[in-house]
Amino acid sequence: QVQLVESGGGLVQAGGSLRLSCTASGRTFSSYAMGWFRQAPGKERAFVAAISKSGGTTYYADAVKGRFTISRDNAKNTLYLQMNSLKPDDTADYYCAAPKYESGSDSYTPSRQWRYEYWGQGTQVTVSS
Repeated sequence: QVQLVESGGGLVQAGGSLRLSCTASGRTFSSYAMGWFRQAPGKERAFVAAISKSGGTTYYADAVKGRFTISRDNAKNTLYLQMNSLKPDDTADYYCAAPKYESGSDSYTPSRQWRYEYWGQGTQVTVSS
């Protein structure tokens, strides 16, 4: 059974930083791409960033490009999202997600929600102005 547990959310002022973590268990973490999504109040869940199984390839939503960095530590089965220069518009619940199938290619960085099978419970990020 795949389990994903996020942590690191909180309240931060605009311009500040936070680092989210997602610890995975239940299968070989290093065989799968991973992703981060977010859902703001009253909005649909949206893609934030994805990373290939080795960490060598990353992909970002335009809204966070240059401010957020996705990374992973396969030895620790942990996914990270470093968020800098935070804006009030970044306020949302943040979810890590894992696809159902192993990645055949190390360039695979899925951005569509339907490609992901497993989701964490979410961690709340609030950015005050």
